[in-house]
Order: sequence, then C-alpha cells, then structure tokens
Amino acid sequence: MLALGIILLLLDMFLLETGVLATVGWILIVVGAILIVLGALNRSIGPRRYYF
Repeated sequence: MLALGIILLLLDMFLLETGVLATVGWILIVVGAILIVLGALNRSIGPRRYYF
C-alpha cells in the first residue's frame, strides 16, 4: 500500500496534476504506514498477521 501511494503521488505530481490521485495516494500512504507499525508490534489485524 505504501509503495502504491507513493507511485500515485508521483504520477499526479509529474503527469496528470488532477489532485484526485494525490488524495488517494496520501490515504494509501497513511493506511500503509499504520499497517506497517502495527505489524512491527506483532498485532494481528483481521485474519492476517502480516501485510506485505
């Protein structure tokens, strides 16, 4: 999720400049960072223990 968010931000910055992809990119970055932190703390989220 984190990588996809960064890719969407870069696409919006350099190619499309619409703003919609930037918003979706920021949301994916925040959710990905939260999942990484919770996974590092050995907390299971839903049925999965790790989200790669």
